[in-house]
Amino acid sequence: MTDKQPNVPARRKTRHSSGVTHVNEPHHNNFTVVGNHLAQHPKLSLVAIGLALHIQSLPEGTPIGIKTLAAKFPEGEIRIAAALRELEEHGYLARPRERLQSGQVTTRTISYNKPRAALAAAAPVAPEPAAAPKAPAPPGRATELLAGLRAHDSRLLLTERDVQRLAPAVSEWLERGVPPTAVVRTLTTGLPQDPIKHPAAFLQHRLTAQLPPHLPAAPPRPEQHRPSPLQTCDGCERAFRAPGPGRCRDCRMPSAAVA
Repeated sequence: MTDKQPNVPARRKTRHSSGVTHVNEPHHNNFTVVGNHLAQHPKLSLVAIGLALHIQSLPEGTPIGIKTLAAKFPEGEIRIAAALRELEEHGYLARPRERLQSGQVTTRTISYNKPRAALAAAAPVAPEPAAAPKAPAPPGRATELLAGLRAHDSRLLLTERDVQRLAPAVSEWLERGVPPTAVVRTLTTGLPQDPIKHPAAFLQHRLTAQLPPHLPAAPPRPEQHRPSPLQTCDGCERAFRAPGPGRCRDCRMPSAAVA
C-alpha cells in the first residue's frame, strides 16, 4: 500500500495542447487596469504598447520626457521618441505646448487610457439613413411680394392664380441676389398713366425683359503663407517649426559635422 502525499499540488488541467496558458491571480493593490484595445492594438509596436502601459501606471505629475525615459530603459532616445509619436498618432498621448507666465515654453503631457480614436474603431459602424427626397421649395417670399403689390398701386391687384403663375419668375430674381425691395421697386416704378387692363401680363413682361444676370463669381482669395507647425525636438525637447517631427537645427548640427 503506497503512502498518500496530500501536499503535492495537483497539475493544472488545460483544454489546449499548445498556446498560452493563463495562471491568473487577483490583484488587490498596486496594479493598473489596461484595455485590450491597447494591449492587443494591431498597429502599435510592442515598444509603444509597453511605453503606454508604463506611462499609465505612473503617478500624476511624474516627468516622462525622452531623456528621462531613456535613462530608465535600454531602448534609447530614438526608439522612445518614435514610440511616443505612435501613441500620439493613435490618441493615447498628447503633448501640447504651453507658454508659462515667465515666457518659457514647456511641454505638457496628457495620457489617455481610452482614446476617442480607439473607441471609434471598436464601435460598430451604423448604416447611414437614406436621405429623404427633397420637396420643391415653395415660392414663399415671392408670393407675398406679388400679393403686396396692390398696396403700392391698386391697379396691380392680382388673382390667386396670377400670383402662383408669376411666383417662379420673382423667385428667379431673388435667387440671383436681388433684394425683395429692389424687385418691388422695379415692378412699381414708372407705371403708365392709363389703366392697366391686364396687370399679370404687364408684370410678366417686366420680370422677363428686365431680368438681371447672375452675380459674377467672387475672385479666389490669394493663398496666404502659413508657418510650419511647432514640433517637439526628439533630442532636446525644445519647440521648433518644421513640416514634420524630428530634431531641431542645433541637434542636427553635430551629426551633420560628423558626416
